[in-house]
Amino acid sequence: MRNNITFRVVPLIGLLIVTLTANSVASELVHEFKNPSFSGQGYSNHVLSIEQLQFQRKKEAQEKAEADAAKAKREAESTTLAKFLNNVESRIYAQLSKQLVDNMFTDDGDTSGTAEIEGATIYWVKDTTSDTITVTITNEDGTTTEIVVPLSGFGF
Repeated sequence: MRNNITFRVVPLIGLLIVTLTANSVASELVHEFKNPSFSGQGYSNHVLSIEQLQFQRKKEAQEKAEADAAKAKREAESTTLAKFLNNVESRIYAQLSKQLVDNMFTDDGDTSGTAEIEGATIYWVKDTTSDTITVTITNEDGTTTEIVVPLSGFGF
């Protein structure tokens, strides 16, 4: 009987020794910061990510401001008063252009004329020898546009 107890105690002691030695094997604990601002590892990527986020936020804010300004402009142009003024202005310009064209094509002796609209000068000359009317439009910045209209061949 004594032999039997010794057999049972030896495996228990062996198991206890193996368990204690396995737990006692460990590495040294080292503290490392996870934030790249403190550790320095991956810092350039960290800074780049922050810059991209800030750029996106500024861009979104600018786009929103531009969209709000465009919306306000559309709303201002779509009021009843704005539509009315636009209509009156286009009718006035249509009447002025009709009078200008009537003066160009009448045979009352006038061979030239001048009109000034919003800083641009419109000058026309009727040349009876070449049977044409030359219209010269000079903008405020000095650029000119010239239109030559033949008088013959415009019969209806």
